[in-house]
Amino acid sequence: MAESTAIADETCQSPYMAKITGEEEFVYVWTLGVEGVGDGSDKIVTVDVRKNSPSFGKVIDVDSIGGRGEAHHGGFTDDRRYLWMAGLDDSRIYIFDIASDPANPKLLKTIDDFTEKSGGAVGPHGVYALPGRVMISALSNKDGSGRTALVEYSNDGAYVVTHWMPTAADAQGAEVETIADGYGYDARVLPRKNVMLTSSFTGRDNYMRPFGELAKDQEAMKHFGQTMVLWDFHGRKPKKVFHVPGAPLEIRWAWGPYNNYAFTTTALTSKIWLVYEDRDGEWKANAVADIGDPSKMPVPVDISLSADDKTLFVDTFMDGLTRVFDVSDPHKPKQIYEKKIGRQVNMVSQSWDGTRLYYTSSLLSNWDKTGQDNEQFLKAYGWDGRQLTPRFEIDFLAEKLGRPHIMQFGSRSLYPS
Repeated sequence: MAESTAIADETCQSPYMAKITGEEEFVYVWTLGVEGVGDGSDKIVTVDVRKNSPSFGKVIDVDSIGGRGEAHHGGFTDDRRYLWMAGLDDSRIYIFDIASDPANPKLLKTIDDFTEKSGGAVGPHGVYALPGRVMISALSNKDGSGRTALVEYSNDGAYVVTHWMPTAADAQGAEVETIADGYGYDARVLPRKNVMLTSSFTGRDNYMRPFGELAKDQEAMKHFGQTMVLWDFHGRKPKKVFHVPGAPLEIRWAWGPYNNYAFTTTALTSKIWLVYEDRDGEWKANAVADIGDPSKMPVPVDISLSADDKTLFVDTFMDGLTRVFDVSDPHKPKQIYEKKIGRQVNMVSQSWDGTRLYYTSSLLSNWDKTGQDNEQFLKAYGWDGRQLTPRFEIDFLAEKLGRPHIMQFGSRSLYPS
């Protein structure tokens, strides 16, 4: 197991990042602004999760960015001093100083020329820590059609380089199983094997469109990703394009030193996929389990793999469930538990010791449910290996904050000075 002393950090974080020791103290929630709700702006909401604090489970700081740009994903730099958060609609990236006061993030810099600098990528999505820089996976390009790129920046916010996804017309030397569609979503690295995996979603024309309208457009529904790409990480060269139909989203590499595999789930076909290296050193991708009843489209959205590689949490947006799978045999996942988190659920963040989980509700502003089903929350649970037990919850609409999306953990222990 990597970093055995890191008993609090999220299991989905980059292995290049500084790790939290002891329990996490703060949860930073990147939150979509809603017109008429509070100040209407996208914001970072800081929640106190120190178990002995008088403000445990409460919002202690709110930092708005003064507009709405479809707040979605982001991540820390490798030294954990800066938190980069991005907007899928306006392609702006906001860099927050966390180290100066972890209880009170401060907006340090705004990158508003991402599309220009990258050569046409839009929709900055994941922000993945690399040594001295970050890798940003974009979702689309400026014509909205979908082919996209990985974009690297230095930790201080300077553009470095763009790597375009392979396509049928430009496979860049990669072996293509069936199709190379050029879409992007997540990017994750397994350093000891010098490989990176990327997944695929859809272009801006689709992800900014109301989902009910989109689902009725048969032509538009054809334009979702159905590939994952295995890269030579150091060379930043695509090696193999796997056919993984149904929009494979979040990627989670196993942590064990001999576990050469990763999981993903497909949003539109509701399956768990395994990407793995076989005994002959060949990388393969196989569907290994169904998630609920795929015909009912539960829409798996986020996953979290435990630090011992034995348990996979899978959130499904439409039915609001979190499902827990025993993945001790990664080729044969078995569901062992499920719990209704809310009328809708999206992100899940699990502590390294596996005893605490946090859930948020918002997927995309135009895809979230409406009316009474439009619950917007942060919920915290304890996990004893058998069941989830509530710890606290925050109603983000009642608190006039907006739609909570991705979460990141913080702690003063990272900054001893």
